[in-house]
Amino acid sequence: MSSDRMKTQMSDKGGFIAALDQSGGSTPRALAQYGIMETAYSGDEEMFRLVHEMRVRIITAPSFNGDKVIGAILFERTMDGEAKGKPVPSYLWEDRGVVPFLKVDKGLEAEKDGVSLMKPIPGLDDLLARAVKLGVYGTKERSVVNLPNREGIAAIAKQQFDLAQQIAAHGLVPILEPEVLVKSPDKPGAEAILHDELLKGLDALPGDYKVMLKVTIPDKADLYKDVAEHPRVERLVALSGGYSLDDACTRLSHNHGMIASFSRALLGGLKADMSDADFDAALSKTIDKIYRASVDKV
Repeated sequence: MSSDRMKTQMSDKGGFIAALDQSGGSTPRALAQYGIMETAYSGDEEMFRLVHEMRVRIITAPSFNGDKVIGAILFERTMDGEAKGKPVPSYLWEDRGVVPFLKVDKGLEAEKDGVSLMKPIPGLDDLLARAVKLGVYGTKERSVVNLPNREGIAAIAKQQFDLAQQIAAHGLVPILEPEVLVKSPDKPGAEAILHDELLKGLDALPGDYKVMLKVTIPDKADLYKDVAEHPRVERLVALSGGYSLDDACTRLSHNHGMIASFSRALLGGLKADMSDADFDAALSKTIDKIYRASVDKV
């Protein structure tokens, strides 16, 4: 079955996950990074059309394939769109050998106890059922940690693991993403607490399904190595969190059992006015750098 081959790829294959899931709030920044300023479009529909074109250009580039990019996280509108006449999830898996994931969170609540929980996700079960029909393998859901507040971080972990249970009931693999902000005033302290809360949550998981975890590259190398080795973890991945590509890759290379799931660091060198050949050359160079940091460890 296709899902069995996807599972083998996500569990065992060397490579990284591309994060192509910028949503409404972060889309203008992604387009600006790509060279399309807000003055170049009017309204959300035109903005989302442009960012879809950008994403399709990325996933149809020759260098974007399952040799090094083993998965891709999609925004809901991207999942519902097409690439070369096919639904994007089908195109990714059938034509590129890349496992599709879906971002399902709807943004963040205001910060409380040093963290920002996810907002409610109305219609989640319907969205998950639609994702399954489209061939999506798993989901991603982001919340944010700013301060080393144990009560707040415990609430973050509980919300993530509770949501994982709902997602797994649909046969999807959840990627839990409790991001510790790179600019946190005590990032190592917050990461130490998060590490402990994640292990507690993993130990208490009901059923027999596996989860993936997406975390900020920690200041203490190999902090999450035991999390990666936990029997309920399918894969541990890292977000770039605002680090430059070179800095993120250097940090990642010191963390065993952790692969990349970069967004800004992946797209940084790509511009709308590049020729297709120059675009693919720049993308290929970045893909190779992230791949090496994911598989070749210091």
